[in-house]
Amino acid sequence: MDVKLPWFVEELRKRDPDFFPVVKGVVESAMQTRALDAKTTYLVVLALDAAKNAEQGVRVLAGQAREAGASEEEIREVLRLAYYVSGMDVIKTSLNAFD
Repeated sequence: MDVKLPWFVEELRKRDPDFFPVVKGVVESAMQTRALDAKTTYLVVLALDAAKNAEQGVRVLAGQAREAGASEEEIREVLRLAYYVSGMDVIKTSLNAFD
């Protein structure tokens, strides 16, 4: 899978050229999955970015998932899963308001 570095990692190249290769290596190592196909990898990372409110990341990763063959239904489902996992903490924590 061809790994495209996020813009902020590219920006690090200028800001901290000594550290850039380390971060670039982590991105490439993480994104060059072996057991998962590219579509699944992008869907997983899409869900994670949605859960952490990374708006630009969600936009970019949804496009990359589509390019890798993800359908709109697959994108909807993975985003629902992200909401389910992230939203459950609110319910669990909210129960502390009651005796």
